[in-house]
Amino acid sequence: MDKQKGIAFCALACCLCDEKSSCRGCRQDDCPDKEGCKPYRCAQSEGYDGCWECPQFPCDFSLFSSLRIRTFVSFIAQYGKDALSEALQRGEDKGLCYHYPGQLIGDYDLPKSEDELVSLLLSR
Repeated sequence: MDKQKGIAFCALACCLCDEKSSCRGCRQDDCPDKEGCKPYRCAQSEGYDGCWECPQFPCDFSLFSSLRIRTFVSFIAQYGKDALSEALQRGEDKGLCYHYPGQLIGDYDLPKSEDELVSLLLSR
């Protein structure tokens, strides 16, 4: 886990992403896709720390069709960004995989409901 990368405005875990090795994460204003990223642009223009502060969440942004991302946003709204980072660190320590090799899905995409995913995040 690279905590410097943090959690993205949309709640993607930049800290666990290894898709683009040179990317330092959108919080460092370094994401190569930031200009086309609706959550990035919206949070910047509205002064939000992330989508969890937006009264219109979930909006029509395609990423929010993912149970994982919607749940991560809701989790942060309830418990905070640090709590999600800590939960993801515990998961990594237990061998959970954020992205399977060569894929953009992982163990956090397996739960079938928000409650199941929150339970996974809160497990010690």
